[in-house]
Amino acid sequence: MVESYRAFCSDSYVNQKLSLKLDLPRGRETVLSLFERLRREYPAMTQLRRVGEELELESPAGTTPQRWVSIRSSSVRSGVVNPPELRQGYGLHRTLLELTPYYLSISPLDVEYLELLYGFDLTASGNHDAVVAEALFDGSPLASLLELSDAEPADCQPLFGLRFKGYDRGADVEAFFEVKTRPQPVRSFIENDREPLSVYLMLRRHGPFAELEQLAEAHDALRMLGERLVHERVVPTLLAPLYGAMGSSGL
Repeated sequence: MVESYRAFCSDSYVNQKLSLKLDLPRGRETVLSLFERLRREYPAMTQLRRVGEELELESPAGTTPQRWVSIRSSSVRSGVVNPPELRQGYGLHRTLLELTPYYLSISPLDVEYLELLYGFDLTASGNHDAVVAEALFDGSPLASLLELSDAEPADCQPLFGLRFKGYDRGADVEAFFEVKTRPQPVRSFIENDREPLSVYLMLRRHGPFAELEQLAEAHDALRMLGERLVHERVVPTLLAPLYGAMGSSGL
């Protein structure tokens, strides 16, 4: 994980989604040819799985970084978990944008949007929603909604969205900051079996795209904006306060 947020989270990842308007071809030879090409580029990606209608190629659990690719009916998704440096989290995504249009017959007209997601998991037990309320809303007007002596926060998952107009070749880019809480098991026999509290930054650039080469260029534009928002906004405004509230709560 990158040094600037290594201290705040247990896992970090960079995911990408290429959403399409039409269904992808599902031929055995087509998909296997793409996966074999990816495996030559990333030899650790040796695990092939089928989950319902979804086909996945991934590296074994515990590999650092762990990489995965998922082909669904109308989207191609990929992820890199715990890259030592952010640049190592981008290579797989950019490679897919260069390869999949030709292996899976994707046209520029077919692209609905390109999405890049930065995710951060903070391992915590107890009431996640109470932690979020304390870290992000304490002292604000919204805090009065949650400060009742006979109740505790049960759902506090803020989501904020921004639009950067004309950011990439005149196209708008949407950015969403989200905090995702999860209920904790009442009783567990597994040591440290705790669901993470997650922070997401999602960037989305909608089509149309005039040509396929613009997909890789759009990825580069999203990552430049993403890195800026992670370092200037996500780390100081979300990760650091949440980490501090978890420490004060003993979670």
